[in-house]
Amino acid sequence: MEKPDTHIGLAHGNGGRLMRQLINDVFARHLGNPHLDTSLDSAFVPFDGNGTLAITTDGFTVQPLEYPGGNIGSLAIHGTVNDLAVAGARPRYLSLNAFIEEGTELALLERLVEAMAEAARDSGVEIVTGDTKVVGRGECGGVFFATTGVGVREPGVELDSRSIRPGDRILVSGPVGDHGAAVMLARGEFGLTGDLASDSASVIPVARALMGIEGLRFMRDPTRGGLATVAHELTRLSGRGVRLLEEAIPVRDAVASVCEVLGFDPLYLACEGRVVAVVAAEAAEAALAAVSEAAPDARLIGTIEDEPGPVVMETGLGGERILDELEDDPLPRIC
Repeated sequence: MEKPDTHIGLAHGNGGRLMRQLINDVFARHLGNPHLDTSLDSAFVPFDGNGTLAITTDGFTVQPLEYPGGNIGSLAIHGTVNDLAVAGARPRYLSLNAFIEEGTELALLERLVEAMAEAARDSGVEIVTGDTKVVGRGECGGVFFATTGVGVREPGVELDSRSIRPGDRILVSGPVGDHGAAVMLARGEFGLTGDLASDSASVIPVARALMGIEGLRFMRDPTRGGLATVAHELTRLSGRGVRLLEEAIPVRDAVASVCEVLGFDPLYLACEGRVVAVVAAEAAEAALAAVSEAAPDARLIGTIEDEPGPVVMETGLGGERILDELEDDPLPRIC
């Protein structure tokens, strides 16, 4: 019999089984209420307006603070607005909490906040309130950000995992693993170099295009735990198996090469500018065409099975392999 955990480990924050258990067994058990849904990254609450109010919150601890394709400032904006966008909401306002370590260079902080401001403008959101704390040397990794985002889901927009049906198709809006691989190389821990850049970006254009498709069932941004973890989420939410097609999943050659050398699987690495969506089979090609302008590398990569089952990868050689749920954290502090 597996012994219960008595202390927190890094794997409790990786988006996999242990993190889910921690949230449900501790936070949801004590804080549960009619509006708390731990299966979602955003909450929907009624308000006296036209639509439904959407709220999300997140924390960002990535190391290094700057990496090709972004930094912790732009990441904080993208991560927050993306959670709202894939929930079917229009992001509007953000709050910001900054935790700054004593000794941090002001020039570095300026760069992080400048990137944050640019990402907010590009995403059409405003940071309207916040708080700042300075902590002692060695008490955080330079800078941590925590954000809360507010948006509005318009009447008629309904995304419900309970509507997922056998035969529904799974779409991803672009290559997977870019962010995790770029951060890994930026740390310089493995003696590898390359020109990989994070995919960190707003997914609002992709989400809005998909919301125009009748037959859209579900959207998620595959951050911690990557595409494989979203696939496992789909098996739990739908009660059915998931079949992915290895040859259809876009992975950059550079990402695949880094993962092969270091023993990682790109399907478990974080993305910060991608959408995974489930659409009705008859709407799949229309959905792919709808997102092509904002996401030209989007692909249809799998299917919802008829019966309950695992996440199965159909390999390029015609075989099959089971994609296990993430247990250990392959690369902590990537977001």
